[in-house]
Amino acid sequence: MRIAYIAPYQGPALKARRPITLNLSLAGSVKMEGIARMLRASGHEVEIFSQGEVVELALKYYPGFTEPVRFHPDIPVTYSSALPVRYLNGLWQGSRLLSLFKARHHAAPFDLVIIYNLKVPQVMCAEYARQRPGLPVVLEYEDDNFLDIDGQPGRGLRPGYVRRARKVMSSVAGGLACSPHLLAQLPANVPQLLVRGVVGEEIMRACGKTAAEKKNWVLFSGTLYRTKGVAPLIKAWPQAQLAGWELHLAGDGEDMASLKQLAAGHSDIIFHGLVRPPGLAELTSLARICINPHDLSRQPGNVFAFKIIEYLAAGAHVISTPMGAVEKELAAGITFMPDNTPETIARTLRQVVQSGAWRQTTWRAVHDLYRPDVMQNALDHLVRASAGRSCSAAADR
Repeated sequence: MRIAYIAPYQGPALKARRPITLNLSLAGSVKMEGIARMLRASGHEVEIFSQGEVVELALKYYPGFTEPVRFHPDIPVTYSSALPVRYLNGLWQGSRLLSLFKARHHAAPFDLVIIYNLKVPQVMCAEYARQRPGLPVVLEYEDDNFLDIDGQPGRGLRPGYVRRARKVMSSVAGGLACSPHLLAQLPANVPQLLVRGVVGEEIMRACGKTAAEKKNWVLFSGTLYRTKGVAPLIKAWPQAQLAGWELHLAGDGEDMASLKQLAAGHSDIIFHGLVRPPGLAELTSLARICINPHDLSRQPGNVFAFKIIEYLAAGAHVISTPMGAVEKELAAGITFMPDNTPETIARTLRQVVQSGAWRQTTWRAVHDLYRPDVMQNALDHLVRASAGRSCSAAADR
């Protein structure tokens, strides 16, 4: 099948050409790469279309382009143009991405469309696919579009957008999501797949370090953004008083400068900057503990951090704030803390190190569930089962 993957992917050239630090999504892009790779390995042709979103408003035009640094030689990535002007930004993104998708469909028709979440550009492309070519649409649902972090109906969401997004959701031919709560929002009679994460080939190659090879490292990887809990983590580090241990931070984001300033004077806090997958896999496999101190969400089981699967698969013990119900096969390798205050983080780190709880890992179980061949077969089954379902027919149910 030819598959259009319409997702807010951010490749290396986009980071160089557009100011996307404020909306940088490292884990999301890695997950998109993993899914696209698996589809390609199953024999499908995949093209990624991204709006290359810019949220820093300015009267500046960014032309569309094709990503020159492909993560896979046979998977092209094309970005639509951007014009981040107030009141025009979202409409421009949607119309330009839709035009790009239409042009490629007319040149070489697609058989199925995958949309990543329900932002306006994705909704517009899904509406076109459902109404005109009659293409089946699969929703990759990673964040609840209708609730805020406090679990309340999203303030500021326009009623017209909510109606359109819900109509798209009700007419999808299939779906995948990172939590049972999100899957439950999809039509009950369409093919569905729970995807907590994907264990990439890099992690598979790097994992399996012996206890002697691992280092007394606590690792955070991801976007350095205020909701990710990195500032409280850095404040907690000296309070934890873990002699012989180091805190490693891999990633980039708008808070990089302030976080480095916060860590000044602590030689046992190491910033690695943005690390591409092979290097990040090796870094993760060396850490005894990986940490996910994100801000608490009151959404009912909304999200499950993709990187937790990578952490576990690499053989690390994980410390995290709660992320909804977790399968027992995964929970055995995770120590949950009730909040991400510096005091709680410091106390939890001491407990995990001093008790030796870091030795408890679940990498074998994670490999059984999410290694590439298992997920590739499951994803292939999902898209093939969804392909026979007409979006227009789904909308008429």
